[in-house]
Amino acid sequence: MALSLKPCCLVVLFLFWISLNALVSDVGAAGECGRTPIRSAAASLSPCLGAARNARAKVPPACCAKVGALLRTSPRCLCAILLSPLAKQAGIMPGIAIAIPKKCNIRNRQAGKKCGRYTVP
Repeated sequence: MALSLKPCCLVVLFLFWISLNALVSDVGAAGECGRTPIRSAAASLSPCLGAARNARAKVPPACCAKVGALLRTSPRCLCAILLSPLAKQAGIMPGIAIAIPKKCNIRNRQAGKKCGRYTVP
């Protein structure tokens, strides 16, 4: 009985090791938002939701501060957030949201750069 369980245990341990290795490498990976998961980066921009859904909405100062900080640390992260499924689920309109840095008078906003099919104003 012990001999028949040994190969099974080895297989389970091997699969566990592969899963753990994949998990650790995924957590340590740096994406468009650096080591910050895109979900966390997107959540930090929650003060911007109204302005990202409605072109006529006033951009709150808290939103400008968050966007400015994000552009200083990870400029490509904002584009990644705007084009993510999370943004779509939140009702964010990328064509409207891409103009938030300009509305906030942020100078390092990469004007003229492409974000998907949108151009940063």
